[in-house]
Amino acid sequence: MIRVVLPAHLKNLAKVNGEVRLEVAEPVTVRQVLDALEARHPPLRGTIRDQQTGRRRAFIRFYACEEDLSNESLDAPLPDRVVAGQEPLLVVGAMAGG
Repeated sequence: MIRVVLPAHLKNLAKVNGEVRLEVAEPVTVRQVLDALEARHPPLRGTIRDQQTGRRRAFIRFYACEEDLSNESLDAPLPDRVVAGQEPLLVVGAMAGG
């Protein structure tokens, strides 16, 4: 079971509280997790990644096990602790400005 933590605005859009838990076949990648997340919560389509290119939106970041996975390939395997359900995949809304 993969655990996903969404930022508040995406939780509201998906109408969820707390973590989202998803069944994802191995090897577990960010792309597979996002596919499962969007299939279960269709209002999220296009909010985390562009629907045409599949690329991560500019102000969205992915973290797991204290690592920034945002610039990794969406097809890179997630850390073992995430796959085992011990750690969540964090989807974080980045901030800009100063």
